Amino acid sequence: MPKNTAVFVCQSCGASTQRWEGKCPTCGEWNTLVEEIQRESKSSTRLCQGYGGQAKPVNLNQVKSFTNSRISSGIGEMDRVLGGGFVPGQVVLLAGEPGIGKSTLLLQIASKLEKQRGRTPITASVLYVAGEESPEQIKLRAERLGINQTLISILPITDVDEIISNFNSSTGGQILNLIIIDSIQTLTTSDLTGTAGSIGQVRECATRISEYAKINHIPVILVGHITKDGTIAGPKVLEHLVDTVLYMEGESNHLFRLLRTTKNRFGAVSEVGVFSMNDKGLVEVPNPSDLFLEERLKNVPGSVVTIVMEGTRPVALEIQALTSKTPFGFPKRTASGFSLNRLNLLCAVLTKRAGINLWDQDVFINVAGGVTIAEPAGDLAVCLAIASSVKNKPINAKTVAFGEVGLSGEVRRVARMGERSKEARKLGFGNIVSGENFKSLSQSINIVLG
Repeated sequence: MPKNTAVFVCQSCGASTQRWEGKCPTCGEWNTLVEEIQRESKSSTRLCQGYGGQAKPVNLNQVKSFTNSRISSGIGEMDRVLGGGFVPGQVVLLAGEPGIGKSTLLLQIASKLEKQRGRTPITASVLYVAGEESPEQIKLRAERLGINQTLISILPITDVDEIISNFNSSTGGQILNLIIIDSIQTLTTSDLTGTAGSIGQVRECATRISEYAKINHIPVILVGHITKDGTIAGPKVLEHLVDTVLYMEGESNHLFRLLRTTKNRFGAVSEVGVFSMNDKGLVEVPNPSDLFLEERLKNVPGSVVTIVMEGTRPVALEIQALTSKTPFGFPKRTASGFSLNRLNLLCAVLTKRAGINLWDQDVFINVAGGVTIAEPAGDLAVCLAIASSVKNKPINAKTVAFGEVGLSGEVRRVARMGERSKEARKLGFGNIVSGENFKSLSQSINIVLG
């Protein structure tokens, strides 16, 4: 049995020492030594045990394909962001703000998991490793959601070695279809002295679980904490280690939740699933455009609809603008769901290139529904909404606008124009304002507002 040794490795230069020091003796950097496991070379063959136990090359055409072996989660929006369902052995990292609905989504997936793996019908079984909650707390949530609890097993321990030893015994002989770890920051191994959530513990625990998943072809979901600046807590290598990284986004005062893919080895990146939160959990929103525009007031100055691409899906969003004359010397710019730096740029372009004076106007921009626009396709809609509010003229309710606005006042084409136009016509918008039919911002404003 190979012996594991704990050493302290500098995260800056890679040098290792047998004890912790505040300053790396090699590169001189402070607080960079992190405890890690140093294994003998024999342990590096563990992943090859699934291919006969020998570390030797395998011809690619002899490797079994999982193309037709995806496991559906039973939730269409989840399958969308995964690329069609779970792949056997896939490791998924799910992160999000506290209380955003991660545990609720996981219980719903565990309940609705399709009872078929490949073509052979089996009895589905889900193992839920509870590191943050007691089984009683999870039971209460399951009863509130009204989900099927028969095939869900709870394992309330945090020692990763004990967890792995229980993977095959805690389900009474049933075949595991999914393993849920809630959360990876609560797991520890006795081989390291660091506390739960430390860089060394998170990295080592995630590595051991990932190796188990790959060898036994069982999909695993790791729940990850995030820091106050919105990044996943722990080492960056955690995101490199897993196959798929999902972020659950949304605001507590809005009903919508977005499940966004930032990495996916088995599907498209930047796919988005849309959910609505209610007292029965998360509900799929297959057509988010209708829902986001449901409460829109028509013929109101400062309101215009734009089409943005969320992954491969075009989504219609309402851009709201409000301008108000300020008694102070420095007008205020405020944006919700839109980049503030981008808003300042567009205000300058409106003043310089389109003759819309904003030097004495406070400008407020809001993307209705709590969605954040990350692409430049919303530039034209923001400019039209601001101009509409300044002139106090409503934009035709059947108008939709999308396009990037340059510093010279030109309107540029954006990606997937055909798909955006098709979505607009499907929703009943007959007047499409884009970089295809309008080349300048001033022309767009004059024609749309008259």
